[in-house]
Amino acid sequence: MLFTVFSFLLCMVLVGVYVVKQTRKSSLDTQDGYFLAGRSLTAPVIASSIILTNLSTEQLIGQSGQAYAANMGPMAWEATSCIATIFLAALFLPRYLKAGITTIPEFLEKRYDGRVKRIVSVLFLLGYLFCYLPTVLYSGALVFNQIFGIDKMLGSSQFMGVVVTATALGIIGATYAVIGGLKASASADSIFGVGLIIGGFMIPLLGLASLGGGNPLVGIQHLIELIPAEKFNAINPANAQAPMVPWPLLFTGMLFNNLFYWCTNQSIIQRALAAKNLKEAQKGALLAGAFKLLTPLFITFCGIIAYGKFGTTLTNSDLAYPMLVLDVLPKALLGFFAAVLFGAILSSFNGALNGSIAMYTLDIHKPLFNPDATDKDLVKIGRRFGFGLAALSIVVAPLVSFAPTGLYDFLQSCFGFYNMPILAAVIVGIFSKKVPASAPKIVLISHVILYSISKFLPLNVHYLYILSVLFIIDVLVLLFIGKIHPRETDFVLEDVKAVDLTPWKHIKAASVFCVAGLVVLYIIFSPLGLGK
Repeated sequence: MLFTVFSFLLCMVLVGVYVVKQTRKSSLDTQDGYFLAGRSLTAPVIASSIILTNLSTEQLIGQSGQAYAANMGPMAWEATSCIATIFLAALFLPRYLKAGITTIPEFLEKRYDGRVKRIVSVLFLLGYLFCYLPTVLYSGALVFNQIFGIDKMLGSSQFMGVVVTATALGIIGATYAVIGGLKASASADSIFGVGLIIGGFMIPLLGLASLGGGNPLVGIQHLIELIPAEKFNAINPANAQAPMVPWPLLFTGMLFNNLFYWCTNQSIIQRALAAKNLKEAQKGALLAGAFKLLTPLFITFCGIIAYGKFGTTLTNSDLAYPMLVLDVLPKALLGFFAAVLFGAILSSFNGALNGSIAMYTLDIHKPLFNPDATDKDLVKIGRRFGFGLAALSIVVAPLVSFAPTGLYDFLQSCFGFYNMPILAAVIVGIFSKKVPASAPKIVLISHVILYSISKFLPLNVHYLYILSVLFIIDVLVLLFIGKIHPRETDFVLEDVKAVDLTPWKHIKAASVFCVAGLVVLYIIFSPLGLGK
């Protein structure tokens, strides 16, 4: 255990030294320097930072747990994301960078008005506070409690061990993100990204080797013989319930959900908005999309391997991944892997914190409370808000343990309160010049009411079906209001000349590659492949 702790701390210190050197090159007392890393990020940094912001222990634990309990269906959350990154690169980023925005609500202000911006900012902040940030802390604490045995060292229950660990993670993460800004987070992500690739693939390979007496190929053979074929199937019936993903949702609710997350979610978008030009932003987005085709192999598939090793003995499916790590990973590598996981937790937590700080400071505090604030004042305000938000998230984190359908399903279900109307407002805002500012305000309120009502109705359907219907309703209401009460003048998106808008010449070829890779992956995990 001492060697594990030492190697973990050594990895963290080395990354910390690198981050300090990188952030010294940036001015953190200006708005662009603190919130957008000086608009200097290149494609590899954008891609690794997006991936690390996206990937964290809520995926490693949540999706592995879902696969352990069901089948390979939950890989849809990972693999189909590549389609959304194509839309991000080809449709959304050219508009965002043309407008020179720092936050997604800022784009909505340019398209509609300041009230829409503030409503959306508040919804994002509430979602981060009560859903996303606590889930990241809880899932990370669950893993670290298993690896380091925090509860055993304290002589307490597992719940108290998770509480203590979540508190420590929150404090370290907040200090890291709030003081260093986006540049610190992105710099660390470029290092942790390499570690995640190495460490991520290490677990399934070691798991298969364990099943195959040291040979991963023999392990695959044994795994196919050990468990039912339907566990390998990622195409579930249309009436399947969560945590399974019904196949029609791959083209409806899952697509809409991914478009929101990858194209309008501040914590993800902020990385691409910090690009030095459109070409680097598009390359970074599509590189991240291509990598998402690989993540089912070291996230979702680990749940299948855990089922092959432990059978049905685990009482809590969310323990499948940490139990597999402890079972197959050599003790000498445990510290390194803990550092990689810690980096993934920090990246997701810091990404949401950076996004929240930017939205509150620029979209709420400055226009409402201090319009004349200088850049230095805004950075100070943002840091104070960041520490406060982190503290509240630490308090909420332990409550995620009471989620009835697993932490990842809980997180996605909570997003449903605000994701579809925001996505609808952005898409309609891009394609329609007539829809007025009153339309998204009505839709945002009506959607929250309708989705809340759906939670109390005896609807025996997957919640993504509900979101599919609500998204269509949201779009139709926006267009209807635009028809009966259009803007007085057509909207025109002005180019503020923030960055060079020359597109990447290989964007079509890269997009075709991602789509082809997705088709191949689903053939492998279907009745035509391993799921027969």
